[in-house]
Amino acid sequence: MFEKVLVATDFSSYAGKALECVAEIPGVREVKVLNVVTRPTLTRFWDPLTEVKQAEKRLEEEKKRLPPGIAVKTHAVSVLEGGVAAAIQKVAADDGASLVVMGARGKSLIESVLLGSVSRNVLRFGDRHLLIMRFRKADGKDVLEKHCPNIFSRVLVPTDFSMPAEAALSFLKGISGIGEIHLLHVVSRGETEEELAASIKDAEEKLEAIRREIDRPGLNVTTEVIVGDPVEQICSKGDELDASLIALSSVGKDTMHTGRIGSRTYDVANKAGRTVLVIRMKPVFAVPAF
Repeated sequence: MFEKVLVATDFSSYAGKALECVAEIPGVREVKVLNVVTRPTLTRFWDPLTEVKQAEKRLEEEKKRLPPGIAVKTHAVSVLEGGVAAAIQKVAADDGASLVVMGARGKSLIESVLLGSVSRNVLRFGDRHLLIMRFRKADGKDVLEKHCPNIFSRVLVPTDFSMPAEAALSFLKGISGIGEIHLLHVVSRGETEEELAASIKDAEEKLEAIRREIDRPGLNVTTEVIVGDPVEQICSKGDELDASLIALSSVGKDTMHTGRIGSRTYDVANKAGRTVLVIRMKPVFAVPAF
């Protein structure tokens, strides 16, 4: 499913712990650990060759975080300021990686930032499936094990019943190791109580049909319809369920003809307190086979 994985690292604690979690990704066989060297903002003199060599040495140490049995390669490249996300995308495309893994935050000192600038740009402009690992802090220390063990154990799957959402569910059906799937639809429109009630009933029936379709031995599938703002409700439900992962299509019914990322998916990935898997869709509304 995710045989070739690219892990982007800036040597931060987030990136390091994301690397430690890679072995849990179903089907992973090859991992490339990438560091993109960029010129510091206030530096006048910059020696990219020396920086790359230093990064390559650090990458050799970083790859020891992965267990035996996985083929690991390392790579360091240099780019001008602002080109990190594009470099990550290019290496992923050149290698034929099916999944890019990143920590939600990098070296930023701003604790209120939920998603770092590089992660945001890969989310916006990338075309690979994207796993954004998110961790929490407690008592001044990183509690990074919280969402790492069993990444696919309890998966929250929002759906708007669009073709991309159906394709994302079909994709998830093929992933082994998922223990629970909680199907969620958020009703965000309803001019009258009757209209709202009808929308809720219709969504419940659709979710039940999906549940029956994807149900299989060893997989617990539950459904829920709630009313409110989709982004807020999805993020809140992820916390309420203590979901190990929120998995959703890169686009929905309102954006499947435009761009690489829908606004709701972007906002969920940016704001959620959970690890997020963005399943990329192509214009033909099928999961891309990279």
